Amino acid sequence: MAERRDGDPFDAELEARVRDGVKEVVRLQAENGVDIVNDGEYTKRSWQTYSRGRLSGIEQRPLREGEDPNYGSITARESRYFPEFFAQGLAGFGRRQPQPAAPLAATREGVFCIGPLTYIGQQEYTRDIALIKEAAQGVQVEELVLTALAPATIEHWMRNQHYDRQEDMLFAIADAMHEEYKAITDAGIVLQLDDPDLPDGYHVHPQMTVADYRAYAEVRVEAINRALRGIAEEMVRLHICWGSTHHPHTQDIALKDIIDLVFKVKAQCYSIEAANPQHEHEWQVFEDVKLPDGKILMPGVIGHCAPEFVEHPELVAQRLERYARLVGKENVIAGTDCGLQRVAHASVQWAKFRAMAEGARIASQRLWGA
Repeated sequence: MAERRDGDPFDAELEARVRDGVKEVVRLQAENGVDIVNDGEYTKRSWQTYSRGRLSGIEQRPLREGEDPNYGSITARESRYFPEFFAQGLAGFGRRQPQPAAPLAATREGVFCIGPLTYIGQQEYTRDIALIKEAAQGVQVEELVLTALAPATIEHWMRNQHYDRQEDMLFAIADAMHEEYKAITDAGIVLQLDDPDLPDGYHVHPQMTVADYRAYAEVRVEAINRALRGIAEEMVRLHICWGSTHHPHTQDIALKDIIDLVFKVKAQCYSIEAANPQHEHEWQVFEDVKLPDGKILMPGVIGHCAPEFVEHPELVAQRLERYARLVGKENVIAGTDCGLQRVAHASVQWAKFRAMAEGARIASQRLWGA
């Protein structure tokens, strides 16, 4: 998969391997206590880039002189406070040792919108839907989920060279991606919209105040809702995070400063990072903020910040009980902070899921007396 470019066709061998991988990951989720399962995103080369192969009007090419190699950087704000740390290449997904200097900008690629954005990924989402449904046959699960990028996270790294305004490109992305979102939900599969941009866009624009950023983010929420037109809210969950890159995160925007915008998204379930050292305390936000009626909160109760550690089930239970006391025990689902691919080893990943399931059982027994 790593050798493909987004949108390249699968050959027969890769198709078979991906099919087997989806079957295995669905089975392993069920065996390790996960009730709401996805396809491991195995049909995608990268969660971050997959949409580029599903949209026309995009060019990916080496950067030219004068084109910013750090465009869309999700550490632009933080790197001002820890320049030595970032200069050593220590920021990343679980890195522990300094990295070699980055290649020259001329050898790096950028993604450019050079024409009208239209959706061309029908074969891709048809495969995604078919594979997860096939994988779920004979496996005991509650729901199936497929992930897709939200419009602003697609916009995040895309440089506009076609539309008159940045917002015009954003809403063109929303209109194009609507087809994928609708196809997933029409198939009876829950759509998870991945939108790390909603919080971490604050890092991308370090010149913005919180007030400035809220105005910017509100437009991105409008784009999500435009893309979700005609889709029932109970078929949608929104996932937000603060970029998940391993760095100090001292400049992350606070959840309290954006939670009202999050709740404007027309989704039933909201998945938030809640198990990492910079954001675990934010359960307290819900002492003052009411979860809207009919909504579900999915706090992360296991995470990737300590990639070699497995959370104790009692800790998982405590995390769930905090939220249950504030938003109602019937409105909480245990989730992960983000994907666990950066955890030290697959055996540790599955141990984390087992701890999550056991912690949820403990919390349920305490809360429901069952």
